[in-house]
Amino acid sequence: MSSFSSINRLVQWLDCFSEWSGRIISWLTLLMVLTTFVVVVMRYLFNVGNIAVQESVIYMHSFVFLLGAAYTLKHDGHVRVDIFYRPLSERGKAWINLFGTLLLLLPVSIFILVISWEYVATSWSQMEGSQEAGGIPYRYILKSTLIVMPCMMILQGIADFGRCLLVLCGHGHLLPTDEEHGL
Repeated sequence: MSSFSSINRLVQWLDCFSEWSGRIISWLTLLMVLTTFVVVVMRYLFNVGNIAVQESVIYMHSFVFLLGAAYTLKHDGHVRVDIFYRPLSERGKAWINLFGTLLLLLPVSIFILVISWEYVATSWSQMEGSQEAGGIPYRYILKSTLIVMPCMMILQGIADFGRCLLVLCGHGHLLPTDEEHGL
């Protein structure tokens, strides 16, 4: 029973990390809307443009999608063929999720991490900035999300794998519900 409680603690910790990071990054959507409003008002009412402010919308949009992916996975917000998945029992869903994590999520995340590493490292070595005059001089930070996103997806994949193991071994009752977490 001790190993199952350890798996449960790991699942809870990783879920909390994804939840926390997702909730924080979600605030960028509001900031993105407000910034877009400011860009439009500046351009059409005052005939003034600012490349850095315009680029900041692209940065925020990228951050929301890349850094919010693990949160979306945690909340089952990813694409799935529900006509097959929905009627399955908890064990059936656990099998599908387990194989999906092992055969799709983890290999693709590792591939993205490996293939992006040199690209991001080159950007950091050059301290790459915007190609536009007056743009944001920190493009290397934006590109770093290509490393952070697969790492976060791998962590959430480990949580999902542990959750599936607990369900398949008959210990799904150890997992707290979202209500017990106050989520």
